[in-house]
Amino acid sequence: QVQLVESGGGSVEAGESLRLSCTTSRPPYTMPYMGWFRQAPGREREAVAIIYTVREDDIPYVADSVKGRFAISQNNTVNTLYLQMNSLKPEDSGMYYCASTFRFTNNRPTEPAAFPYWGQGTQVTVSS
Repeated sequence: QVQLVESGGGSVEAGESLRLSCTTSRPPYTMPYMGWFRQAPGREREAVAIIYTVREDDIPYVADSVKGRFAISQNNTVNTLYLQMNSLKPEDSGMYYCASTFRFTNNRPTEPAAFPYWGQGTQVTVSS
């Protein structure tokens, strides 16, 4: 079991930045995969970035739509997962969720169904 609590969302203008935080009840490295997902109204939940927490040199999965603008990272000392979001666009608006799984798989999971633990979400709104 793990509790995940997101924070850091808000309303910004296009081109600005936000950093989302996900505070966990146990160190991120104890859960092989953690990630950030987002969901806009009327759309399916999609993976934004997924990190393999047990390897310091992991190259995270980052969705093509945010590649070069978003970065996922972890801090095991303060039990926190981050999503740095730069050059935000209106299409980045939505509810952002932190998720984790204890299950190790050879292939990095990106489907929401592969993550049994979720936070409550934090809203990001980007205006043009």
